[in-house]
Amino acid sequence: MISSQKFEESIQKLESLVKSLESGSMPLEESLAAFQEGVGLVKNCQALLSQAEQKVDLLIKANAEGVETRPFSGSEP
Repeated sequence: MISSQKFEESIQKLESLVKSLESGSMPLEESLAAFQEGVGLVKNCQALLSQAEQKVDLLIKANAEGVETRPFSGSEP
């Protein structure tokens, strides 16, 4: 399922599909299927970016409201 892929995986697959399509060596049916998969990957990336943007917005808002944030040191329980 495309929506469960990580952003980086989706980008890599999309880049691979674009290279294949640009080569012009794929038959029409395969090109259409690759294009359709690419559209799904773009939608997945957009959704993941939107989710990340929402998280950043929440963190900025929380920080602006006086919630203390600090870097993770790795030694905290």
